[in-house]
Amino acid sequence: MENLLHRGIGEFAKAVMTLNIAVIAVCGCWSAPAQAAVPGITGGATTPVFSLVASAAYSSQPDGALVYSWGYGCGRTGSAPGVVVPASPAGFAPAAMTSTSHCALVQLPGPTLIVTEGDMVTLELVNALPAAAGNTSIVFPGFQVCFGPISGGVCHPSATNGTPGILTREAARGQTVRYSFEATKPGTYGYHSGTQAELQIEMGLYGAIIVLPKTAPTRCNKSALGSQTDFRLASSAYGHPQTCYDREYLFQLSEMDSTIHSAALDQVQACDSALLGGAKVCAPIIVKTEPYHPNYFLINGRSMPDDMDGSFSPAYPAQPYNGNPHLHPGETMLVREIGQGRIQHPLHIHGNHARVLARDGNLLLSTVDQTSLAGPLIFTFPSVSGQSVDALFTWTGKGLNWDVYGHKFAGGPGARDPAPCYPDTAGFYTNASNPPAIPGVTPNYGEWCADHNKPMPVTPPDPQVVTNGFWYGGTPYLGLQALDSGGVQPITRPLPPTATSQNPSAGYAFMWHSHDEREITTNDVFPGGMMMMMIIDPPGAAIDERL
Repeated sequence: MENLLHRGIGEFAKAVMTLNIAVIAVCGCWSAPAQAAVPGITGGATTPVFSLVASAAYSSQPDGALVYSWGYGCGRTGSAPGVVVPASPAGFAPAAMTSTSHCALVQLPGPTLIVTEGDMVTLELVNALPAAAGNTSIVFPGFQVCFGPISGGVCHPSATNGTPGILTREAARGQTVRYSFEATKPGTYGYHSGTQAELQIEMGLYGAIIVLPKTAPTRCNKSALGSQTDFRLASSAYGHPQTCYDREYLFQLSEMDSTIHSAALDQVQACDSALLGGAKVCAPIIVKTEPYHPNYFLINGRSMPDDMDGSFSPAYPAQPYNGNPHLHPGETMLVREIGQGRIQHPLHIHGNHARVLARDGNLLLSTVDQTSLAGPLIFTFPSVSGQSVDALFTWTGKGLNWDVYGHKFAGGPGARDPAPCYPDTAGFYTNASNPPAIPGVTPNYGEWCADHNKPMPVTPPDPQVVTNGFWYGGTPYLGLQALDSGGVQPITRPLPPTATSQNPSAGYAFMWHSHDEREITTNDVFPGGMMMMMIIDPPGAAIDERL
């Protein structure tokens, strides 16, 4: 059922987001409203191969700070010893985003690796970290890793592949280690350093793996997208008929304690100076990581408002992925969430509950009927450290008890007033109605027909005491920035012609954020941190994830 307790977040967001003026003035971002998807890299069909490098860079924060970080990226060893060069992956996904995607030599988080169930995956990691960092590695929770080739399902480890470590085989500085595993089952997974993890994960050595189902259920071939551009990686999250979706987003939640990063940088620079002075070796990094006081809280490597800028924006060369979900009424969103940090981050969503499908790639099935899903309805992702969650989210407006499209109350042309609403068997106006609605064309596609033509059951507030925020659409109605003269129901004043809006489609904005209030700050300044907006766009507004 819809989370009606949270349907008023649009008004809350209108008030709160006016505080963003100071933040925007400092960072100068948001030239256009951004959207998102799950961009990543592919390694080829059946036996994908990925070439990654671990190296150093700086990540930017909305307060202007450049934080020394380490990250994985796309690269290989160069012609000279100790030199690494960028290396393009075999491909990019989703297919609709290949023209705008790229993979940097170092990025935070690391490249999202996209494979298919049953693939035999090989990953080569080159250690290009500073000398003081010592060895590095990758561990792959959820997979049986082989330190050599896999042939006929049998692992053939090589004693010369990397060096032994506590958790896995490691790469010494300037060296390469190879990992192989079979992508045995679909789902969302994380990968991260298995060497001095309390420091190297903190510094940014983590990323995500998406395993797509080998075969999608037949019922998932029918989508609410219609003729709209398809930005999905697949049509279903798993090979189960109840895991179909129309859009998908990945949120990797983490945090940074900048004092740890500064201490690591000091030791790196001291080591480099010693080596330049003729020293043969230098002491490995030993950084105090407790007590832990993170001051930056990240979604896909960025803090708010940077996380709402576009993916692959040149403003964040080492942080390519954003977090800015969009949805049309009636569409189903697959939320892929991974807790990549040391601490728990309660990611709170507004607009509706989400139905959990799986944890760590394990479908939650009924003990009574193995064909039925048994995941709970949640409005906060616990975001346990090291755990992934897949969940489905949708929004329809059902239960609001008024016509969100403003039929008969917005005035204007007959194309909108009157407008039909023919319910399908579930009560919504969709392509299953008779006559059918057309996704992306019918202006009230997905409308809950029981509320068609119902007036708004509230008295609008005095416009003199209301301040419009950046995510206010201009009217209370979905898709209407202003009311035509002669409208039946008066509303608060619309946005002035010169207003800057991050919601030009006049959608409904719902804040998605950490429910630990300190985590919606950037270095203790509110608003910031682990916060983003989820936009319900009107049916006729195109959602272009490349923006």
